[in-house]
Amino acid sequence: MVSLVSLWLPILLGTVLVFIVSSIIHMVFKYHQNDYLKVPNEDAVRDAIRPLNIPPGDYVLPIPADAKDMGTPEYQNKVIEGPVVFMTVFPNQPFAMGKQLALWFIYSVIVSIFAGYLASRTLTAGEDYLQVFRVTGTVAFAGYGLALLQRSIWFGQSWSATAKSVFDALIYACFTAGAFGWLWP
Repeated sequence: MVSLVSLWLPILLGTVLVFIVSSIIHMVFKYHQNDYLKVPNEDAVRDAIRPLNIPPGDYVLPIPADAKDMGTPEYQNKVIEGPVVFMTVFPNQPFAMGKQLALWFIYSVIVSIFAGYLASRTLTAGEDYLQVFRVTGTVAFAGYGLALLQRSIWFGQSWSATAKSVFDALIYACFTAGAFGWLWP
């Protein structure tokens, strides 16, 4: 077994590489630019919901009181009349990415720690690069990508947007795995 503490450098390097690569993906390639659609009559929609002062949070419209309520004619009529919406409301303030970028970095550290932990329990010192790459890459891909599928399964996100994010996860996993394979003790 390998000590997890001895893996601090590949954990940190994997995190930094993912942070840089994700920034390049979103700022240079911009293939995520059409993941969200523009609401028709955006100004009218904004004007209609602004007076409601909806606090920041996640909302469903219409939302049933419980599972039994979903089968009632009243609820079914609301769904048929529409709109059916899953939405996140943010605070009314200029969008600053500092907090999200810091959280993304921390999340990437956590994914790398889990990849390193599993590898440290299953691989020995001097292990072959490809075997280290396989183990850490699999864990990193699971951490970055598999839960993204739920966005399409449960919340109606387009499968193309989810597929692009899962593709990003594969890229992040490869960079994480490469760092571990390269710096494995």
